[in-house]
Amino acid sequence: MHLHLFDELVYTKRRQKLSANVGDGLILLMGNEDSSMNYADNTYPFRQDSTFLYYAGIDIAGLALVLDTESGEETLFGREAGIDDIIWTGPLPSLQDLATKVGIAKTKPYAQLGDVLKKAKDTGRRIHILPPYRPENKIKLAEWLQLSIAGLQEVVSLKLIKAVIAQRECKDANEIAEMEAAVSVSVDMHLAAMQYTRPGMKEYEIAAKVEEAALAAGGRLSYPTILTINGQVLHNHFHGNQVAEGHMVLCDAGAETAMHYAGDLTRTFPVGKQFTTRQREMYQVVLDALDHAAGLLQPGIQYKEVHTQASVKLLEGLKNLGLVKGDPAEAVAAGVHTLFFQCGLGHMIGLDVHDMEDLGEQYVGYSDTLKKSTEFGWKSLRLGRELQTGFVLTVEPGIYIIPELIDRWVAEHKLSNFVDYNTLAGYRDFGGIRIEDNFVITETGSRKLGKELPKTIAAVEALRQ
Repeated sequence: MHLHLFDELVYTKRRQKLSANVGDGLILLMGNEDSSMNYADNTYPFRQDSTFLYYAGIDIAGLALVLDTESGEETLFGREAGIDDIIWTGPLPSLQDLATKVGIAKTKPYAQLGDVLKKAKDTGRRIHILPPYRPENKIKLAEWLQLSIAGLQEVVSLKLIKAVIAQRECKDANEIAEMEAAVSVSVDMHLAAMQYTRPGMKEYEIAAKVEEAALAAGGRLSYPTILTINGQVLHNHFHGNQVAEGHMVLCDAGAETAMHYAGDLTRTFPVGKQFTTRQREMYQVVLDALDHAAGLLQPGIQYKEVHTQASVKLLEGLKNLGLVKGDPAEAVAAGVHTLFFQCGLGHMIGLDVHDMEDLGEQYVGYSDTLKKSTEFGWKSLRLGRELQTGFVLTVEPGIYIIPELIDRWVAEHKLSNFVDYNTLAGYRDFGGIRIEDNFVITETGSRKLGKELPKTIAAVEALRQ
């Protein structure tokens, strides 16, 4: 087997820093298990826990890492492969060989992990765990810590959560290089869709070409592909429609490298050779919002402010088309943009496509002084806090014409001083447009990751000829 790893010192330094920042007790970092789809031996494709990868790097099922913050001892727990394993998998490295590759000196059988934790608990030592999200790990932790599964939430360590986020949120040069590669493969996925699509095809034929590009580059999907003529459905994973002249295809797809760093791009393009006039007008409104938002990116600015300014830019464009009226900034303050742009402008991205989302959005995307909103539209903004050098994030404005939402607002006479519902009625069948790029925050501003993927109207239409 081939392991994709950074230099051993990278992992050693990360673990040392984590132990120093937590400072007391044991830190338990759970790797993931194989998880069954429909019977025990038919498993989902294995995906290692991202925090485990960050600190230990080993992309193999059935591992756990314990860091003793006081003695400095680090122990990798796992199972040695027996002959019954080897006949199915081929020869595998020993547990000690794996540990040595990432600078861990000590190994123990996985079966002993429960006893180690019980001893620590019985002697009054703190055991720091992260919020478990896999059922397999929830069951094991509940048994080891003698708690109900619901009770695990009470012993999750906020101190560990914040220490992990503080390290993972700013990407180093090694990580940014991996993300450049992930985004560039993601570009190839989108080029495949934009060049292959022809009227009369099924969405799944195009989606297959998208996925092929990820696999052909030695990676895989970083999330299930969204490829749809119904772009107003925000997370639309149905691929059964036939595409026709006059439709637009919204493709939101990204690759994950062999080291599991993610790309996340979106493009919207015509099924025919050109956008219609109405599509072209709306597309330019979204593109202008993306360009405006990207120009605001720099250390110190709150991403909530970038989201606000992108929303103002969207409403300026929609005002020019006669769909909204009044002052765009006042309209955003009143929430008018949420009729057209219901989601957030972007999110952190790294080892997870929504980076560290398992650790809690309030801690990843917000701060002690900036709380996540509970209001419609605003509550879907995953990242609101001040940006820092080394953050990698998405910028993905969109316009989504959702008839069911329009009907509800009309029935409530909601914000009719800002929305021209008569004009909007002519757009009920419009669909949705999203355009998305990935950026790293630099000391002076930002830099777009990956090779170029066309997004101007002229460049997109040139690919469709």
